[in-house]
Amino acid sequence: MVRHIIVWTLKEEYSGAEKETIKKGIKEGLEGLKGQIPGLKEIRVHTAGLESSNADLMLDSLFENEQALKGYSGHPAHVAVATGKVRPYTKVRSCFDYEV
Repeated sequence: MVRHIIVWTLKEEYSGAEKETIKKGIKEGLEGLKGQIPGLKEIRVHTAGLESSNADLMLDSLFENEQALKGYSGHPAHVAVATGKVRPYTKVRSCFDYEV
């Protein structure tokens, strides 16, 4: 199994209310991929970090193997969410993948 973690910081130009709407859209879009992508076992987006956090939201997903993770990256459903709901609004993206 492979765990795929992404942490994003949203662009500074958005108000607090706009950021909440954006985070909700990202969460709905990414969690909506469950059942659509082969090898994707779990997918959760966390949007309510503590004040000590220096990022706005986090993706925590689990894949059967590294091949499934690679398939997810280019899958049309994932690409649509990434280009429509994530990339236009994020300033910083950090990724950490590891075997479990």
